[in-house]
Amino acid sequence: MKTLFALLAWCVLLVLCWPLALLALVAWPFVWLLSLPFRLVGITFSALFAFLHAVLMLPARLLGGRPRAPLVSA
Repeated sequence: MKTLFALLAWCVLLVLCWPLALLALVAWPFVWLLSLPFRLVGITFSALFAFLHAVLMLPARLLGGRPRAPLVSA
C-alpha cells in the first residue's frame, strides 16, 4: 500500500512539475545509500537493548516470573 501511494504521488509530481519528478527519481538511490548507516545503527541499538533486557530479566525468569509479551514495532 505504501508503494502504491509513493507511485501515485510521483505520478502527480510528474504531471505538475516533471523536472522535479525526474530529479527525485535520480536522487532517490543516493538518499537510500546515505540512510543505510543510520538504519544499521538503529538495528544495532535495538538488538543491544533487547539483549540487555533479556540479561536483566534473566534472574526474574529463573525465579518463576512470566515473560512479557514481546514489543512489536510497525
